[in-house]
Amino acid sequence: MRAIGIVLAGGNNSRMKELSNKRAIAAMPIAGGFRSVDFVLSNMSNSHIQKVAVFTQFNAKSLNEHLNSSKWWDFGRKQGGLYVFTPTTTPDNSYWYRGTADAIAQNLTYLKNSHEPYVVIASGDGIYKMDYNKVLEYHIAKKADITVVVSKLDERDDISRFGVVDVDSDGRITEFEEKPIGAKTQLVSTGIYVIRRRLLVELIEKSAQEERYDFVKDILIRYRNIKKIYAYETTDYWSNISSVESYYRTNMDFLSPEVRDYFFKQYPDIYSKVQDLPPAKYNEGAVVKNSLVSSGCIINGNVENSILFKEVYVGNNCTIKNSIILNDVYIGDNTHIENCIVESRDTIRANANYVGEPDNVKIVVEKNERYAL
Repeated sequence: MRAIGIVLAGGNNSRMKELSNKRAIAAMPIAGGFRSVDFVLSNMSNSHIQKVAVFTQFNAKSLNEHLNSSKWWDFGRKQGGLYVFTPTTTPDNSYWYRGTADAIAQNLTYLKNSHEPYVVIASGDGIYKMDYNKVLEYHIAKKADITVVVSKLDERDDISRFGVVDVDSDGRITEFEEKPIGAKTQLVSTGIYVIRRRLLVELIEKSAQEERYDFVKDILIRYRNIKKIYAYETTDYWSNISSVESYYRTNMDFLSPEVRDYFFKQYPDIYSKVQDLPPAKYNEGAVVKNSLVSSGCIINGNVENSILFKEVYVGNNCTIKNSIILNDVYIGDNTHIENCIVESRDTIRANANYVGEPDNVKIVVEKNERYAL
């Protein structure tokens, strides 16, 4: 593909509550054995984009560790590669990334030293499969300056979290409103953009000179009547996980056979960093219904309509229902957990009871006494 990739994975969001205390949103575990950033990196690789940069910043330790080898997404090549850029103090600049446009501005040499004519920009918190080649073909056919991938919002989601667009009969964006309280349409930006590399350099340099730091507000919205900005609508599965409610719902979507088959049994594949763990073990008396159980888990109790990530231990006579148990959690005997998200490396003592509501999921954060000094 005649494009380089940029993954914006440095932001923070208070809507994630305690879940973002340990990790960046792009590092959030998804569907048992994946992380959010795996989906955009897999899409880049499957679209034959050979050179990809990931911009990390907030709580990036876990994310940077996950990205420590490019081989998992097939970027370990002689040409191109996977680059991780974190904020760096220089004689000319001592700021952290002050916004998405500023993140690109501080790493502008990555764009200037590249030779591909186009750039695909995508956020690290989207769960979807996409061939970016089709977006590029649309972009070229429309002779667009910028193409924004859009999707019709699910009625279950909060539209005030997104940028809402309105388009004319030709697909050109006529209105772009960032995170409105009320909106005329359900068409929202997915945070995926295609733009000519030289134009992006020009716009970013101008924004930096004017001390404007946000890509959406200071480029897309500001230039919507000056530049030809088109919308490419995707009708396939797409979800943004940057709130507790959407994170929980997106994971629960993977309990549907249709969603699982779409992501994991239909070409192209989704790739992730592989850990050498034993298969899940179901001891005598364990009952598991409609759940995803990852490698390294040991199950003794009852698990229903839930997702258990790697190395989870479920004790005797436990009941886990409609819940997400993140990595490396020990659940003591006779524990009841329902409508909850249990944070990773937790130790849940025996006889504990945690129950949330279907529309108000409870986040459980306990001290991991197994690792206490």
